Amino acid sequence: MKKIKLALVAVVATIIITGGSVYASFPVKNEVKTEQISNSTSTQNSELKTLEKSSVEKVSAKPAKTQGDNDKLTTILLWLFLGSFAAHRWYAGKPAGMNILYIITFGGFGIWALVDLINILTDKF
Repeated sequence: MKKIKLALVAVVATIIITGGSVYASFPVKNEVKTEQISNSTSTQNSELKTLEKSSVEKVSAKPAKTQGDNDKLTTILLWLFLGSFAAHRWYAGKPAGMNILYIITFGGFGIWALVDLINILTDKF
């Protein structure tokens, strides 16, 4: 049994040692001719200007994210599974003192926990 373990460790060590250097050992060749580059740059410049205009329009259409804009599902799951440790409150960036008070009072004897769930569901958290 010891021989099998030793052989397995030797194989894994060999793979780790040789595996890291294999990927970096081949040279990368750049065989693009300069004529192709000069012809393609003028075409790319006009395409780039078109893309910039369309991307600016797309970006301006998105609403800006705020600091309190956390994932609602994540917050609900944290409330459900780790609510007794105030994980959802830590995730949302609530003050540390209030989070510790939440933990000590067991979620305000359940009332505070229920209020938190309602606020999470109505996007007021």
